[in-house]
Amino acid sequence: MNPRRSLPTLFLASLVLLTQTGCRPDVPQISGPAGTPELREALFDSILAMTARRAAFSVPKQEALGYDPLEEMEQLRAEVKGANTEEDLFYALVRLSNARRDRHLSLGLVDGGIRPAFTNGLEAWDGPDPSDPLEAPVRFRPDFGSEAGGYFIADVAGGAAGTDHLAVGDHLLAVNGVRVTELEAILTPYFRYSSIPGLWWKIAEALSLKTALFPPSFLNETLNLEVEKDDGTRVRESLSYLDPSLLDWTGISEPTYQGFALEWSTPTYDLYLPQEGQRALILQWHRFESSSLIQDVDRLVAFGEEQRLLDFAILFDATRSGGGSLGAYAVQRIQPKPFKTTFGTLRLSDVIEPFVQMKREEFAARKIYDGGGPETVDDGSWLMDWLEYDLMEALTRGDSVTTPVPFKLAHAPKDSDGILQPTPVHFRGPLVVFSGPNGGSHLDQFMSIVADNDLGHIMGMPDGGYSNTWEWEEVLHFPGTYEPVVGFMWSIGHTIRPNGEVLEGNPAQIHEWIPLTAENAHRYYEILMDRAWAYLAGIGFQVRTS
Repeated sequence: MNPRRSLPTLFLASLVLLTQTGCRPDVPQISGPAGTPELREALFDSILAMTARRAAFSVPKQEALGYDPLEEMEQLRAEVKGANTEEDLFYALVRLSNARRDRHLSLGLVDGGIRPAFTNGLEAWDGPDPSDPLEAPVRFRPDFGSEAGGYFIADVAGGAAGTDHLAVGDHLLAVNGVRVTELEAILTPYFRYSSIPGLWWKIAEALSLKTALFPPSFLNETLNLEVEKDDGTRVRESLSYLDPSLLDWTGISEPTYQGFALEWSTPTYDLYLPQEGQRALILQWHRFESSSLIQDVDRLVAFGEEQRLLDFAILFDATRSGGGSLGAYAVQRIQPKPFKTTFGTLRLSDVIEPFVQMKREEFAARKIYDGGGPETVDDGSWLMDWLEYDLMEALTRGDSVTTPVPFKLAHAPKDSDGILQPTPVHFRGPLVVFSGPNGGSHLDQFMSIVADNDLGHIMGMPDGGYSNTWEWEEVLHFPGTYEPVVGFMWSIGHTIRPNGEVLEGNPAQIHEWIPLTAENAHRYYEILMDRAWAYLAGIGFQVRTS
């Protein structure tokens, strides 16, 4: 659930918060957008209290990352209290939010709230959106093959000034005067992440951007780099930030599939068909786009039946995929086995009643939505039945969390065991999945369904490791005032993997570890394809038609 930029939702959430903090109509607004030390500490205390009350904490994630979210947040009290400018307070609250280690939870700019001087790349919940960031003519990826970690150049835009001595595979030594060995310690507090591979990937993506995601002290007018080439020589360059539309990328480290040609593109996936007699098709998956997934997947199955492709293997490339919903709908059609879907829970707290009211209004308007598309394959009745009765009864009883039900009641009602059958017409060949840490959320659910039900062979690297049922978003005010500060979020429910484990921070493990490295970046997808053919041949699948 993501009601971002929904004014009725934000108004309702703000009203709830004002009621809780005891705001009275005769209380004047404060002077100065950053407030006073006393107000900032009161705001800090209210955020911690709401987090303790509302958040669905993931024990597997806390064990994997070795932290306690409330303890990590408490350590930032002095920073928030002492942040006496808008910019200082904004970044202190960014660090406070990110201390929870949750990729889903962003801090938003709101109308009338605080904001840093430079806002490119930040999210706005209300009021004008910030501009997209400018980009330097070079892109980076993490080096997953090195014990020391690090980053390397993954692409260089053609013809851009300062790039003549830079090449794909060059190892990054320093950015804007910060050595790579110190880079993560400085930047990690400003990034949202639920797993370390996911953190590395998002830092790498952002390094070429002039974005307010970075603290102001890190940015310069140019991107200043020091890199080391394969022969050990070192190169320093200062690159201008440019309009991204002006950059011409080689795409050398992006997905390519030798022997396959693009048949068509949809918002959900691109379909590639074999040109050299291979008995396989490739789905380059974009995201589980709930507004179009059903029609896009139905189109694929109809085409497979018409073209007699249903016995072909499917190579499912999820290395550039994002989230969405309704992934189980696709799983029922792209492979031949019954499977257990993901389940979900909700933490019961003060936000549940307004949350259910919001869902009532969506249902009345025939709009049970998630990111612009339907959350359920039915009309939403399964979901509303659970919300109206089981959930509200649990709240009345004083339960702390709901019992697990099939995820968002998207594919089955509340009393279902979650076992879904393949549809009458479905692909019957083997499923091979290429995985990577670029994305997560509903992608995490897809991966866990494949892994926990033994539906296919996963190779590459684990995905981003973040998934929940819903988030709650709220405009925060200085307690006791009408003064808005920022938009804040909480993860209020868990996704439960088919194996019964909490999914947040606990991604499905892969079958074949194939790391992306500086040395193999230019042929990474060739390696994945070769290993896929070897796997298919090893299980006795006839790889070619002749």
